[in-house]
Formats: sequence, structure tokens, C-alpha cells
Amino acid sequence: MARYHNPELERMRKRRAEMGYEQAISHDEELRMKMRGRWKENAEEEKLQSFGISKRISFLVYATLILGGVYFIFFTDFIDKLLLLFGVGKVK
Repeated sequence: MARYHNPELERMRKRRAEMGYEQAISHDEELRMKMRGRWKENAEEEKLQSFGISKRISFLVYATLILGGVYFIFFTDFIDKLLLLFGVGKVK
């Protein structure tokens, strides 16, 4: 057993064991690695699901802003009033 703890060496040994080069890990350590892998998978799935929802919400916000802008520009006299305010348009 080493006199000091070397985390890099320990990570390398675990990685080699995960890849199948060594079978020097205990049953408990094997269970821990499986649990850690499953937790990572679940975390990634949750992240993808939440990303999908936020993407839909942002799409709806942008679509609403664009359609609202098109409505104000083409179907109201907002632009005419704005131009009159700056003295550019004609008075009707």
C-alpha cells in the first residue's frame, strides 16, 4: 500500500478496470461504478427533456414577438403616427 494518496493514479486504475484491462476492483466498487453510470444517464436524460421544454417556450415567445410586430406594422397606423411624430409623414 502506498504511503500517500494519489488521486490521479487511483482514477487511472479505476478507468483501466472499467475498460476491462484489470479486474482488480471489488464487488462494492463495481456496484458504485454502475450506480454512478446510471445516475449520469438519468441526469443527461433530464437535461435533454428540460432543454426541449425551454426550446419550445423560447420558440413560442419569438413567434409571438414576430407576429405581433408584423401585425403592428401592416395592420395598424402605428408606423404612420410614428413618422408624423418625427415630422416625416404626411398629415391625412
